[in-house]
Amino acid sequence: MSDHHHEHDHDHADVPADVQDALEQLAECLGGLTDPATDLLLDELDAEIEVGFENGTVFVGLTLGYPCASQEEAWAARVREACLPALAGGPLAEATLQFELFSEIPATPAAEVPEPLQGVKNIIAVASGKGGVGKSTTAVNLALALAAEGASVGLLDADIYGPSLPTMLGTEGVRPQVKAQKFFLPVVAQGLKTMSLGYLLTEDTPAVWRGPMASGALNQILTQTLWCDDGNELDYLVVDMPPGTGDIQLTLAQKATLAGAVIVTTPQDLALKDAIKGVEMFRKVSVPVLGIVENMSLHTCSNCGHSEPIFGSGGGERIAASFDTRLLGQLPLALAIREDADGGHPTVAADPAGEVAGRYREIARRAAAQVWLAAGESGPEIELV
Repeated sequence: MSDHHHEHDHDHADVPADVQDALEQLAECLGGLTDPATDLLLDELDAEIEVGFENGTVFVGLTLGYPCASQEEAWAARVREACLPALAGGPLAEATLQFELFSEIPATPAAEVPEPLQGVKNIIAVASGKGGVGKSTTAVNLALALAAEGASVGLLDADIYGPSLPTMLGTEGVRPQVKAQKFFLPVVAQGLKTMSLGYLLTEDTPAVWRGPMASGALNQILTQTLWCDDGNELDYLVVDMPPGTGDIQLTLAQKATLAGAVIVTTPQDLALKDAIKGVEMFRKVSVPVLGIVENMSLHTCSNCGHSEPIFGSGGGERIAASFDTRLLGQLPLALAIREDADGGHPTVAADPAGEVAGRYREIARRAAAQVWLAAGESGPEIELV
């Protein structure tokens, strides 16, 4: 991890020494702030902090490595609360603060990349040890949440046996365009570039695939979709995996360099045991587990508003602790989440300001922040000029 660096936009010669000292003090204070998505100090992260002063205004710029469009006000408040008091009585005491938050999303380093995947910076697999835990709903909402936070996002429905993406995004019956007779162009839906076997299967195609056929089909839609045909890179390609821990999961891990996996589970013990298998499987093929999403963790009574963990509680936290990963978030057992998805408008799109969308966005920021940390651990970035 390289140290963050403080840049001063303005020529040092123009800045009086006492102001210069105050800016240094401010930069130091900023480095001591905690990033909520990683629970690490900015000093410990590869975050870029810029400070400057001009005409009575203190400029602070912060660049994080994950999409965080909704967080600018929260960060500005944090800076005001923590750092400006330290400047009281000094030359910046009367200054106004202008704060800007940026994100620069790094790419997961990969050795050999099939051409259509070359513009894809990070591939995130969403997996579960068993079916019925709300994995696809989580994958779609995670992709929408990353996009809502400012990233460019693709979504690949690799659930060969029950491709649900067309239903969830309202794109049933859509066929992708074909280019040069061998490549598919992704179907753009709700701001996401999407591809699903569901676009290619017709009513009369049975989805009962044998293992090798299924792996082949996944490989085909993964490596023959021109994700960046319009010249725009994808920050994230979210892959909705088939449930379980079999051939297809391994195929994906071998064919593409995954930035990491998000494991979806419910609080029941059985589902947790399956989640453990999922964690172990990705570890075996050296894919970082970004964290666990505990779905259906609380049920809120629609009559009285009382919340209760009807499937038990604390399981996701236990797994996270014992497998050295983290709980990215918990989602309630809410009828609306399923109804929104079944109706073609997943919750993050249907009710962007609601509590559940807020939870998905927090999960998205935390997962993406782990991708950033993993990318930073691969050594210094080398720029070829």
